[in-house]
Amino acid sequence: MLEARTAVKSLHAYRPPLAGRHGLRLDFNESTIGCSPRVLARLRSLDAESLARYPDREPVEREVANFLGLDAAQVLLTNGVDEAIHLLCSTYLEPGDEAIIVVPTFAMYAIFAQAEGARVVQILSGEDFAFPLESLLARINPSTRLIAVANPNNPTGAAVACEVPLQVARAAPQAAVLVDEAYFEFHGETILNHTERPANLFVARTFSKAHGLAGLRIGILAGDAGQMAMVRRVASPYNVNAVALAALPEALRDQEYVERYVAEVQRGRRVLEQEFRTLGLRYWPSRGNCFAGARNPGTRQERRSGMRRLRAPDRRILRTYQGSDWSATRCG
Repeated sequence: MLEARTAVKSLHAYRPPLAGRHGLRLDFNESTIGCSPRVLARLRSLDAESLARYPDREPVEREVANFLGLDAAQVLLTNGVDEAIHLLCSTYLEPGDEAIIVVPTFAMYAIFAQAEGARVVQILSGEDFAFPLESLLARINPSTRLIAVANPNNPTGAAVACEVPLQVARAAPQAAVLVDEAYFEFHGETILNHTERPANLFVARTFSKAHGLAGLRIGILAGDAGQMAMVRRVASPYNVNAVALAALPEALRDQEYVERYVAEVQRGRRVLEQEFRTLGLRYWPSRGNCFAGARNPGTRQERRSGMRRLRAPDRRILRTYQGSDWSATRCG
């Protein structure tokens, strides 16, 4: 009888609550205004012939690389950041290897690593979700082959200085170190163009958030040209569809639209923080698109009451995650 691999059978599937959704789901961190009108105009111009041909990724990769200030050989367009994570795991992880993640964080790091038969080492965030650098460095060993750092983090919104992942990459030259910058635009700091970026450090970006293209599933993985050549060996040449490839250049050309939206989100972030202060809730400042942790020191009933007030229709705030003494929220 056919059976899945042991590593796959032991996985806990990630099931986003998509069924029956109506309107905007703030807990998915999607754009609240959608993509640029220029993107919509480009999509309306597509014809039957353009959809009948297999997509050519390389011309758009060159355009994206130029936009990012990189060589084309350093950039791979991916089917969202999810595929970027998957490709790194497929390229560098063997069964029995170790992958290190700092929790709480994006679930797909662990899922893709475990699917390759790797052991996932989870390190708890420090006080106030501080990045546990010393604890992480202490867990690095010769079996460590992947370390994933979301910066800013999902779901806490916490960010680290660029020197932190650089230090991690130097301490683990045998490991692929991924810096996931999905929320870069709301943070404004990147390691992508750092002059001292080592060859084992990779950066992932998405166009789902600030650019409003989540439905098209397009992102990038960037890194050392030699290492990216290895990653390309496990990537399909047609991993990004023609519609996404047609839309992305227009999205990049309308940076004024993106900047206006980012400014709006940053204003909303400040409003959310003020609401927390007004309600007497402790919160952790966020560098993402309105992620924030909040903890009410009162009873469970008082905490629920406070969250209900945050979720009032005029505030457009929704609880997304909850731990024993914290929850993460997002504003639109």
